[in-house]
Amino acid sequence: MSLEKQKRVRYDGAAIMVAWKEQGVSRALLDEVNAWRAQNPIAAGGRPVSPVPFVYEGRTVIEGALAALLSGEHLLLVGPKATGKNMLAANLAAVFGRPVWNVSFHVQMDAEGLLGTDTLRDGRVVFRPGPIVECAEAGGFAVLDEINMARNEALAVMHSLLDDRGMVEVPGHGVVELSPAARVIGTMNHGYAGTRELNEALASRFVVLRMPELTESALLSLLTKGCPDLSDNGRNVLCKLFLALAEKHAQGEISSRAVDLRGLRSAVRMMQFGVAPWQAIAMGMIDKCMEEEEREIVFDVVRLFVGEGDSADGFFA
Repeated sequence: MSLEKQKRVRYDGAAIMVAWKEQGVSRALLDEVNAWRAQNPIAAGGRPVSPVPFVYEGRTVIEGALAALLSGEHLLLVGPKATGKNMLAANLAAVFGRPVWNVSFHVQMDAEGLLGTDTLRDGRVVFRPGPIVECAEAGGFAVLDEINMARNEALAVMHSLLDDRGMVEVPGHGVVELSPAARVIGTMNHGYAGTRELNEALASRFVVLRMPELTESALLSLLTKGCPDLSDNGRNVLCKLFLALAEKHAQGEISSRAVDLRGLRSAVRMMQFGVAPWQAIAMGMIDKCMEEEEREIVFDVVRLFVGEGDSADGFFA
């Protein structure tokens, strides 16, 4: 397959809004977003606004998220893996026309990792701002991925930034005020090892959207828009395979490792270069399972939909 056909599909804010209108998302809300963008232009020379590979599907969730952000609230997206939390966050940033600072949380995350720290530059001690300070000052969207994996004491430094004060004292840098255009979107999955409950003080600074499970129609639409070279048969096979793995996970038979939308998309890309479907799916999804017993269960599911001798050509139009 030519490299020309390998160009990745990307959607900017305008294209996402068109798709959302087709889903029946409130035109009044989308008009409010356009008015908000006009009132909050991006500063020249700032971080660019990134397009996204998929358009989120789900009118009720989209309308709730838009209303929350328009009213100045920070948003916490809660749900299991493969419900589109990060996809929705990226869509929202693109629609609002804001640059994104992505912060992946872990147990070693501390206040300096969020706000910044002193460093040496040309023999002088200078302050190097962290992602939260950069985002707050630039009026961007901060996406805090798996916010409940960080220690509560590390997140406590953000309390004053996320409430009505809208500011934080940063040692060595002074007071940082949150731009009126800045928003924080947290994502939270109860199923990962190492996660914990958010403390009440931090949780009260967000409005919460619980993400529904991915439906067959939504997944088919994602594959249609995000992987347009797939044939109808190819989309249907991959959709049924993914949902079968999701059901195994819901029943507690496998972990969430193989239920991976990014892995599914990676498998499709490799298949476009002629990698056999079985191998591409193994590389993108199956072999993310570390335990042999779990891999065997996932292999058994894949065998129901994809044969080891199947050709990649059968998956594309």
